[in-house]
Amino acid sequence: MKIRVFSTPEQLGAAAAEQVAGILNGAIKKNGSARVVLSTGASQFPFFEALGGFPIDWARVEAFHLDEYIGIDDTHIASFRKYLRERFDSVFHPGKMHYVSGEGDVAANIAALSAEISSAPIDLGMIGIGENGHLAFNDPPADFETEAVYHVVRLNETCKAQQVREGWFPTLADVPATAISMTIQQILKCGTIISVVPHAVKANAIRGAVRQEVNNLLPATILKQHGDAAIYLDEASAAGLTAQELEAYRG
Repeated sequence: MKIRVFSTPEQLGAAAAEQVAGILNGAIKKNGSARVVLSTGASQFPFFEALGGFPIDWARVEAFHLDEYIGIDDTHIASFRKYLRERFDSVFHPGKMHYVSGEGDVAANIAALSAEISSAPIDLGMIGIGENGHLAFNDPPADFETEAVYHVVRLNETCKAQQVREGWFPTLADVPATAISMTIQQILKCGTIISVVPHAVKANAIRGAVRQEVNNLLPATILKQHGDAAIYLDEASAAGLTAQELEAYRG
């Protein structure tokens, strides 16, 4: 796991976008196509804005959605399908876009998406880290063992509070109790993992991810076991780390 720190969310987003473009273009040159898993949330705004400044043959990119609430439709302000349509799909027009749907037959939706993503390796995972240290919607205590590709999870109160604070839902009672999430083991199968994690509200989770041993009460610690994971921070989200810690994880 490597840590890279920048002064502002905008600088962080631009640097992460440059690495993403290099990975996708490298995969396209080598294999004729690239496969990527996409994260969402307010923390990703500067990254998606910066990504448009890099030349990528998006027609050769196959993109997969990381997670989605169960029980809301794709017009809801908090729907990650809506988020990705507006900020990624309609902007970059990837060759293939696979969404997670929490409507209708959830088990059938999971089975179909799992088959699609398992058909070939994933080159890159854009994996956010939540205020409670979750990866995707794998809230603590996260299931580190399941070999499923996607699974149904219950959202804890810290996760729900983050969604309200970011403006996606008016109250805690409005946040769905469950969601579909890519599993930890599937996330770890991504060839490269990049986490874009700006803002002071993430500082505690980042400090824990660095200082704690790998444990499912702080799921982001599992990134230490991945051979090519990079966490992009700004000064606010890195504020809880010492100079020695930053040097130890410098990338």
